[in-house]
Amino acid sequence: MRRIGIGHRWKGWSLSLRLRLLSPVLLLLTSAATSWAAEKSAKIDVFPPTPYDGYIIYESLAVFWIFIIGLIVIIRMKLREIERAQELGVEEEDPDAPVLR
Repeated sequence: MRRIGIGHRWKGWSLSLRLRLLSPVLLLLTSAATSWAAEKSAKIDVFPPTPYDGYIIYESLAVFWIFIIGLIVIIRMKLREIERAQELGVEEEDPDAPVLR
């Protein structure tokens, strides 16, 4: 029975050689597609033209990133607290501890 496969021509080629051969072709195709799309699309203003609205957008972005950094700091503090508790052996059960019934 004959084995059916798509990549039988590439069997002896290494992955890095395949990537070196295919990457210029893919780069050419993606750059052609994006340049064609850029020519067809109309220019859209991302930020509003008034300075007050632009200020509100930048202020919102600053608050967002401060919030994200704060969350990262809180998560890091909690992880350090958990590591410290594990080093102390808090989660290990003491066999001599009295049992409440």
